Amino acid sequence: MDNKRISKFLSLVLRHKPQALGVSLDAQGWALVEELLFKMQQKGMPVDLLKLQEVVATNDKQRFAFSADGSRIRASQGHSLPVELGLQPLEPPAVLYHGTATQYMTSILQEGLQAKSRQYVHLSADRVTARMVGQRHGKAVLLIIKAASMHNSGYTFFQAANGVWLTAHVPPLFLEIIEEIQ
Repeated sequence: MDNKRISKFLSLVLRHKPQALGVSLDAQGWALVEELLFKMQQKGMPVDLLKLQEVVATNDKQRFAFSADGSRIRASQGHSLPVELGLQPLEPPAVLYHGTATQYMTSILQEGLQAKSRQYVHLSADRVTARMVGQRHGKAVLLIIKAASMHNSGYTFFQAANGVWLTAHVPPLFLEIIEEIQ
């Protein structure tokens, strides 16, 4: 089983639907590695601990993390389930970026960026990452988020273990379109 397929399945289970595999997540989003591997093997997915460690270590977006003792695993961010990741509020850089499909721009300009089914809006510290995220759904737009201004206005920011910046909502006032991505 290739790493990309395993990563996609882990994202489903650890971010959205642990019941798809029959595993339990604790309040912080952790699943027991032993249980996860056992259930994956029961479902016909021959993944062992070494393969799981390889998937986590080589994931380009660092989507997953092991606990300090290696007995638990969780998604770094992106949950649609209520989990408490233990993130501390941080002062963001002056600007952050968000790539999105052009089809969503009308509602974004009216309502801002909303978490929708996730816990937080995901923001990137650099344009390259934001462009890649936006292009996943076709023609995209790159937005600047005036993060320092938002923070100074009382909005809270967090940074996930993989570097993704998180906030509950970005009002239109703090958005600026900088380019359309072909």
